[in-house]
Amino acid sequence: MSRIRIIPCLDMINGRVVKGKKFKDIVDINSPEILAQYYYETGADELVFYDINASIEGRKAYLEPIMKAVSKINIPFCIGGGISSLEDVERCIKIGANKVSINSAAIKNPDLIKEIALRFGSQSLVVAIDVKKNKEDSWNIYCKGGKEDTGLDAIEWVTKVVDLGAGEVVVNSIDGDGIKKGYDIKLLKKVKDFVNVPVIASGGAGKFEDFYDVIRLAKVDGVLAASVFHYGEIKINDLKIFLRNKGIYVKL
Repeated sequence: MSRIRIIPCLDMINGRVVKGKKFKDIVDINSPEILAQYYYETGADELVFYDINASIEGRKAYLEPIMKAVSKINIPFCIGGGISSLEDVERCIKIGANKVSINSAAIKNPDLIKEIALRFGSQSLVVAIDVKKNKEDSWNIYCKGGKEDTGLDAIEWVTKVVDLGAGEVVVNSIDGDGIKKGYDIKLLKKVKDFVNVPVIASGGAGKFEDFYDVIRLAKVDGVLAASVFHYGEIKINDLKIFLRNKGIYVKL
């Protein structure tokens, strides 16, 4: 088994880290600078910064608070939100981002995936997908901060983005977001069956066992979480020790 990455997600509005449930009921959490430093010191393998209103508002991601947040840390980080051109990617890489994450822009213009991969390399490109279960017991892709159902089938879409050059996919369950009842293992197992790039689980972590179950059963390559980390319910070092004791390969 390859080393599993533990990744806190910092959703941001107006330069502040926020969190909601099922993409609603958004509340203020803390400054990205304080949280980035805290996660760096307590064992995070990577950080993800999402400017969650950028696409909705039709603007570029605000990079200034991210620059401040990463100025004193030394772990990889990814930036998402409002990235819709090669110039946007370049802005993020210039401030030190190892990866960029696109979502709505990829749905609007799938060729952007290919363009970014060709210019910057697939390893620099994450495609995030926000999914929600439908009445047929499969999953649809949502965009614009989880507000708009595209009608796209999740498995067909994730297969397409990887074929176009995505180097990694983050699969975020809207149904599980902030609910703390576990990741959507059925969905993630299916995604892993169809793609050969790293798959990161997102949406639903509530306890140590949720992380272990999705790694063991869905064979994901990383686990992304927000609420349990932001509120101090689970500390990353403690989670890593728990996983290591269960035979999961993590960096302590």
